[in-house]
This record gives sequence, C-alpha cells and structure tokens, in this order.
Amino acid sequence: MIELKNIYKIYEMAGETLTALEDVSLSINQRDFTSIMGPSGSGKSTLMNVVGLLDSFDRGEYILNGQNISEYSEKELAGIRNKEIGFVFQSFNLMPRMSVLENVMLPLVYAGVSFSDRKERAMEALEKVGLGNRVNHRPNEISGGQKQRVAIARSIVNKPAVVLADEPTGNLDSTTAEEIIRIFQELNRDGATIIMVTHEREVAEYTKKIVHLRDGKLMDEEIITPKRLIGGVH
Repeated sequence: MIELKNIYKIYEMAGETLTALEDVSLSINQRDFTSIMGPSGSGKSTLMNVVGLLDSFDRGEYILNGQNISEYSEKELAGIRNKEIGFVFQSFNLMPRMSVLENVMLPLVYAGVSFSDRKERAMEALEKVGLGNRVNHRPNEISGGQKQRVAIARSIVNKPAVVLADEPTGNLDSTTAEEIIRIFQELNRDGATIIMVTHEREVAEYTKKIVHLRDGKLMDEEIITPKRLIGGVH
C-alpha cells in the first residue's frame, strides 16, 4: 500500500544543513497497525508528514497503491490527501464555534458532498466512536477524550484508506488513552490502515508493528503480537 524508498528530508537553517530523514525505507501494508517511536528530534513527525503528503521530501521515492507519486503536483497530492488519508492530531484541531457534528462534517464540505449526505456520514462516524449523543455540543462542552473521539470521527468520515495519528493519546489520562486505542483497534479490525506516532512504549504495544527512528534514521522494525483491549467504546 505505502512504500517509501530511500527518503531524505533536508532543511537549510541559518546556513546549516539539517537532515531530518536520512535514507528511510519503509513498507506499510493494507490493514497494518504501525506505531512510530523515537526520542524527541528523531524525525517521527517529519516522517508522518511525508507519509501524509503534508510535507515534501528531497530524495527518494514514494509509492502509494502501486503509483509513484514522487513527481505529482501539489494539486494532485492534495486530491490524494483529501480522499485517501485521515489525520488525527494530539491537539485535536477542532473548530471551537462549530458543533461536534459540524466539525465532523467539515471534510465533506471540501469534498463537495451534499448536506444530507454530509450529515448522515458524520452521524455514522460519530456513532462509531461512541459520540452519537454529543452531536450538538461544542468542543468546550466535552472532555479531552471526547474531543479526541470527535477528531477520530472527522478523520474517518471520508472513509480514507489510511489514518495517521500523531501522539493521539499524549494529552489524555491512561484510562481515556486506552479508550482511544480501543477505537483505533476497532477501526483497524474493520479494514483501516493506521500509522501512529507515539513516545509511549505501552501505547505502541497495542499495535502490530513498531518502527524505531533515531536521528532521522530507521533503526529497526518490530513485528509484535499486540496487547488487546476488551469491550467497546463507552
């Protein structure tokens, strides 16, 4: 599904050269649940941004669903990003003046989906994350864990092939973090490919593969038997 070949990302800062990613090659198969780990400054978020087509790279190749997208225009990349990739961020990135339902509908506005279909699909996504009874609340009226569920619902409303999550449990207590991981496991079970950046080993152990980065280099990959969470969203 996703294949990165010898990816380099280089920044020029104040006359100095910073190599954020160095010769990174990585394969993500359909229905994988992969976590990316590494110390601060290791290149985790840069790699996530490259995979998510939010940032370009300087050398290497990116193969997505058999297509080499390395030379695609920004317009072509934006089209793929909007259709194929969902994003979940640590800071939620919700619109404070919009209701929960309106926040989840937002990506469908940009996709040109009709209002009735937007509402139906947003409701379906919110039900999937256990928030069908919070649709008219605003972000300041719900908890941090509920905000992250809204962010997840928004990320899947377009039914993307890949969901990218950058430290999705970073601002949450351990019980709420487990609820969020359970949702990701259920999405993965239902067919979504999920890539998650985390600095917490105990969180990474719920995924199927752990990729370790250090100083912009891929050090190793662990294929693991993931820990399981019992029960559904509540």
